[in-house]
Amino acid sequence: MREALFIKKNAEKWQEHQHLPTDDPDEQAERFITILDDLAYAKTFYPQSKVTKWINGIAAGTYQKIYQNKKEKYSRLGTFWKTELPMVMYNHRKVLYFTFGLFMLFVGLAVWSSTQDYKFVSGFLSDGYVEMTEENINKGDPFGVYRDGDKFSMFGTIMLNNMLVFFLQYTSGIVFGLGSLYWVFKDGLLIGTFQSMFFFKGLGWKSVMVIWMHGSIEISCMVLSGVAGFILAKGMMFPGTYSRKESFKIHAKDSIKLMLGLMPLIVLAAFIESYITYLMSNAFDNTNNASIPVWLGAILLIGMLGSIIWYFAIYPYKVAKKQAAFEPDPVPQLMTA
Repeated sequence: MREALFIKKNAEKWQEHQHLPTDDPDEQAERFITILDDLAYAKTFYPQSKVTKWINGIAAGTYQKIYQNKKEKYSRLGTFWKTELPMVMYNHRKVLYFTFGLFMLFVGLAVWSSTQDYKFVSGFLSDGYVEMTEENINKGDPFGVYRDGDKFSMFGTIMLNNMLVFFLQYTSGIVFGLGSLYWVFKDGLLIGTFQSMFFFKGLGWKSVMVIWMHGSIEISCMVLSGVAGFILAKGMMFPGTYSRKESFKIHAKDSIKLMLGLMPLIVLAAFIESYITYLMSNAFDNTNNASIPVWLGAILLIGMLGSIIWYFAIYPYKVAKKQAAFEPDPVPQLMTA
């Protein structure tokens, strides 16, 4: 059989073995036997070919998965955060740049529109919300909304609402990315308009200190759920060398990993908004309520925002570089006789 035909008949199967591993022992054993047969054939007829090395690498990975030390199961969560999620971000870094660029474009559009006509603010945020905020400002309590209600109920409501919204933003990506585009558009206008309102009232930087205490995480999750939605769409629309079905499976798996990674961040953002943001807001009102010193708030804000940028945009490059430098060699036994 010619090498090109051999590759054509088996490439899709090899790609599935490489990118869609299974935890089912029977299927693992079946895959291992199949890949060994292919490896033996390739070694016999194409010993110097790159495809032989590729098959050997897949066989080595399957071998290691079957015979790995069982203690590694307990470090699965650590592997997810240290390697798997950063590699998802690295492999889809262009989607991240694209989504962030769109988001900032829409934020800028909202800011420009607000400066051209202040009615745009009330039109987008609703007259009721703008009037409530202006009333709080006139009372000397511009961020009083963060002190309203029971903290635990506020935490639960915010957390569940954000999970629902971000999940909708993610799943809407299946409609060729149009749904995710809509949400990124809407979120960008919302943030730009909301922030503009406070700058117009002379409370711009104070609002940044208060709102971005939790917003640094929450708004990052907005953007990243959009990234997950676009990854889903990319798998359907741009399959590359894969079949459309296999491409969708691979991208869906990556997008789900990203959404799982956002879950603890969504919980943390809701906790900060419910229990900590109001302490920061107390630093800028006319009461003597307990508050966080402005300098400490600035450190926390910069630290949280910096951590998000580092983990999702910088750290993935370090992981990818390490993966490339320390890619395990093929299992020696598989390349001999």
